[in-house]
Amino acid sequence: MAKRVQVVLNQDVRKLGKDGDLVEVAPGYARNYLYPQGVAVPVTPGVLKQVEYRRRKEEERILEERRQADARKVALETIGRFVIKKQAGEEESIFGTVTNGDVADAILESTKQEVDRRDIEVPEINKLGFYKVTVKLHPEVVAVVEIQVTAL
Repeated sequence: MAKRVQVVLNQDVRKLGKDGDLVEVAPGYARNYLYPQGVAVPVTPGVLKQVEYRRRKEEERILEERRQADARKVALETIGRFVIKKQAGEEESIFGTVTNGDVADAILESTKQEVDRRDIEVPEINKLGFYKVTVKLHPEVVAVVEIQVTAL
């Protein structure tokens, strides 16, 4: 009896691999769990071609996302400065604070590009002035933009 068998996963399996991965497992695990549940299929030349094709398509998709993120970064940094208006009191202090949602709204208003507010890092802002904000557009692409907080 074979010590290990190769299978291609049809879905993510914790502690084993992701969808499309080629993995080696015990024959009993494959025969009794993976195959009946439809989680994996045995390795054949046709299945290997499908896996390679899916892998190439996924790489192309990731590259395209990266290119789009680079283009958005250039657009944001070309504009450079976004203005956020807040109610201010004495000594240029503002009421409340500037949130990442405020920055996302300012970017949307200026560029018509939606940026997820969770991907924006805003420093502590309590006064009027200029501040640097980082916007994560992709896991590898981060844009740094300047915001100007002005009084209403």
